Amino acid sequence: MSSAQRKDDHVRLAMEQQHAHSGRNQFDEVSFVHHALAGIDRPDVSLATTFAGLTWQAPLYINAMTGGSAKTGVINRDLAIAARETGVAIASGSMHAYFKDPSCAATFRVLREENPDGFVLANVNATASVDNARRAIDLIQANALQIHLNTAQETPMPEGDRSFGSWAAQIERIAAAVDVPVIVKEVGNGLSRETILALPNLGVQVADVSGRGGTDFARIENGRRELADYAYLHDWGQSTVACLLDAQDVDIPVLASGGVRTPLDVARALALGARAVGSSGGFLRTLLDGDVFALVAKISAWLDQLAALQTMLGARTPADLTRCDLLIHGELRSFCTDRGIDTRRLAQRSSSIDALHEMTGSTR
Repeated sequence: MSSAQRKDDHVRLAMEQQHAHSGRNQFDEVSFVHHALAGIDRPDVSLATTFAGLTWQAPLYINAMTGGSAKTGVINRDLAIAARETGVAIASGSMHAYFKDPSCAATFRVLREENPDGFVLANVNATASVDNARRAIDLIQANALQIHLNTAQETPMPEGDRSFGSWAAQIERIAAAVDVPVIVKEVGNGLSRETILALPNLGVQVADVSGRGGTDFARIENGRRELADYAYLHDWGQSTVACLLDAQDVDIPVLASGGVRTPLDVARALALGARAVGSSGGFLRTLLDGDVFALVAKISAWLDQLAALQTMLGARTPADLTRCDLLIHGELRSFCTDRGIDTRRLAQRSSSIDALHEMTGSTR
C-alpha cells in the first residue's frame, strides 16, 4: 500500500471513530469548585500563554493530523487557513511521507503558504535522521519541532516499526542539532510522569501528553489488518487528564491534547497545569462535515468561551486557572490514589476564595 493511501485511510478511519464516539471520556471526571463571587471583569482577561521562551496569543492549537496525499493536502490548506484566521498555532501531521516521497512536499508546505506569519510546528517520528528533521523544519519554516512517540500505533500497524530501543538516543541527537524548540508528544496513549521526567535530559523543551480519549491510532491500525487481531490494544494507555495529574510539578512545560471536546475541557486541562491545549479529531470532523468557515467559527467560539470561563472562574490568564479548586471523581480518582497523587491539594488551592475575600474585604 502506498503512503498516500495509508494517509487517506487514517483520515477515513479517524472520522469513523469521531462519528461513533460515545462523547464521554475522563475529562468528565474533573470539575471546578464553583465560587459564586470569584468572577472578574472580561476586559481584565487575557488568553496569552508563555512557555519555553514562546508566547502564543491563545492557549489553543490545531494539533498534528495529516499530509502526504492530494486529499490530505487540501485538508492541510484549510487547517492552515483556520489557524491564520483565528491566530492559533498549528502542527503538521507526520512528515515521514515527505521523506519517502518528496513529490508530496506541497501537501505540507501549504501549512506555511496559507499561514505565513503563524506559529507552525513540523512533526517527525523518533526514527527520523537529523538531516530529515532539518528538512522537515526547513520545508514549512517551522517555529518548533514535534517528535512523536507511537509504540502502541506501530505495534499493530502492518508495516510498522518493531525496534524502539534507539528512540531516546535519536531524540537527543535531533534536539542537539536543530535550532528550534523540540516538543515530544504521544499520539493518543499518553506520557507517564517517568517519561516526562526523562525528556529534559534528552534536550527536549516541552512535553505534549496526548493521552487516551480522542482518536485511537491502535484501533485505526488494527482496522487496517486483515484479521483485526490486535483489538486488545484498543484504548491502551492513560487519558489526557490522568497524564496531567501524573505530571504535577514536573520541571518541563506540559501541553495537553487527546480527547479535547469543548472549551470546558480546555479550561480543565489548563487548570491541571497544561500551558496550551490541542485538538485534532474534533476540529477535523468540523472541517470535513462542514467547511473551513465552519472550523473558523468553531475555533473562534472556543476562544470566546474560554475567555468567558476564565472571567467566571476569576482567572486573568490561562496560568491563573492552576489556582482554581478542582474535584477529581470516578476512575480518575482511583488512578490518583494508585499513583500517589494528592487530590485534596487540588481541591483546596483556594485562589478563587482568596479573590473572593479580596473583593469582600474579609480575611481568611
